[in-house]
Amino acid sequence: MNIISKNRWVAPMLSVLLVCIVGVNVVQATGKWNEASDSKQMTELTASVQNNQTSTQEERRMMEDGTSLSSNLSAQTVAWTESLPAKNWLTTAQEEQELQEAKAKNKARAVAAAKAKKEAALKLAKVKRAKEVAAVTTPPQKLYFTRTKLLNQEDSKLATWSYSVSDKELHLLQKIVMAEAEGEPYEGKVAVANVVLNRLRSANFPNTIYKVIYQKSQFSPVANGRMKRVVPNEDSIKAVNAALNGKKEVADDTYYFLSLTLADDLTVARSQKKVKTIGHHTFYK
Repeated sequence: MNIISKNRWVAPMLSVLLVCIVGVNVVQATGKWNEASDSKQMTELTASVQNNQTSTQEERRMMEDGTSLSSNLSAQTVAWTESLPAKNWLTTAQEEQELQEAKAKNKARAVAAAKAKKEAALKLAKVKRAKEVAAVTTPPQKLYFTRTKLLNQEDSKLATWSYSVSDKELHLLQKIVMAEAEGEPYEGKVAVANVVLNRLRSANFPNTIYKVIYQKSQFSPVANGRMKRVVPNEDSIKAVNAALNGKKEVADDTYYFLSLTLADDLTVARSQKKVKTIGHHTFYK
């Protein structure tokens, strides 16, 4: 008992010592944790500074290259957005719509072009028809010739000489066509008028319509008196007007014609070159 009484202070001392030892260990552990934390924070801070420096350098480089960080980010955003399925679908739909609109425009242009072409053709046909009507209803007052052919009125500037047609000569031309080709087709009537005008042009025949028609032994209706009796019908008048306006059923070097079944003299048929036959008349040059 004395021993225990004498050593009562030992137990508290041991307790205090134990507490001190535990406290020291806790403090050391806390210090190490703080050091690790501080080291981690320093590392993160250093990395952040480096990243900031790198970013700053990158921004400076991009500014020097004439670009900007925002445009780069925008381009990346656009590229990412375009890669989305919804964006691809929208783009395809827009392209399809644009394609359909282009097709519609092309179709409209084609329709408009076809319509314009048709209208132009109709206008041209109308003008042509008007000229054809005028050619058989309105005889020209002046004829235009070159050395080898009769010209139409549109080519008058090419003429080497011209001839004024009087009303009397016009009537004589209608009568000779009627007398020679009354029962012949319209083309045959035009061809007879062509022969008279070809002779008018040629230096080998008289130089007026009157003299050509009344040249001796050339046209049988003049010799037998039929020329005086006939009255030109509508076809004969139209044929003469057409020939005067330049319509030709035989070539410009055709100067003769005759009916092989009715002619008494076949000298022309034997001596001249045949050009063509229209109705009962054969034409020669």
